[in-house]
Amino acid sequence: MEQKDYYEALGIDKSATAKEIKEAYRRLAFQYHPDKNPGDPAAVERMKGINEAYAVLSDPVKKERYDSLKDSYGDSAYNRFRQGYSEQDIFRDSDINQVFEEFSRSFGFRNFEDVFREVYGPGYRTFQFRQGNVFGRGFVFTGRMRAGTPSVSSASGGIISGILGKVAGYAFRKIIGTGGPQEGDRYDMLKLTPEQAKKGGKIGYTDKKYSRDIIITVPPGVTRGKVIRLRGLGPGDLYLKVEITKPFLRKIAERFLGR
Repeated sequence: MEQKDYYEALGIDKSATAKEIKEAYRRLAFQYHPDKNPGDPAAVERMKGINEAYAVLSDPVKKERYDSLKDSYGDSAYNRFRQGYSEQDIFRDSDINQVFEEFSRSFGFRNFEDVFREVYGPGYRTFQFRQGNVFGRGFVFTGRMRAGTPSVSSASGGIISGILGKVAGYAFRKIIGTGGPQEGDRYDMLKLTPEQAKKGGKIGYTDKKYSRDIIITVPPGVTRGKVIRLRGLGPGDLYLKVEITKPFLRKIAERFLGR
């Protein structure tokens, strides 16, 4: 199905809140769930469209990029957006899997893996990894991707990084025989004040490895633990995990009151 507009796909307008976006997606995902529409190819294509729309609009960074393109290019925003985002980019960090697992528990539908394997076919793969007491699940899209290396998306809705990312990358490579986090990938913290996190905008960051200053565009309302991915800064990608600093007086109070 040729996707024209992400907002139209979910039946919402540009002013919809994060809660309204999710509610619209849940309603449509339930309506077009393959278990409710067996053997209906039109429902499958509709499901793909609303999955993609939700994955973009539920992510503040992707939504900001798409909205900017809509403001500049109108009806051609979707095509321009897809020139810069692969399937893998779009679904990274999405909580779509959680919505489908809720349907499975509540209504007896098939689980997330079974549904996506049917809907996306060979372009969708899942994997599991374990190291000691650490266990995780992930999914990847390997079809219709730009030239380059696929990335790993986490089933929990957060990016896989650090030691855990290396374990996930190993599992990923074992399953599809390539890809995974690159050896040159780096991880660091991006410290923001509460005001910076709330307002967003241009934030300075010093890349110590290459002794250079970088200006990063932070989306308004970014939360602690969110990861911002920067490409083209070295052999691999740079992942910055957001840390929101506490006001000075609060730090002092916590220190002396033991909170």
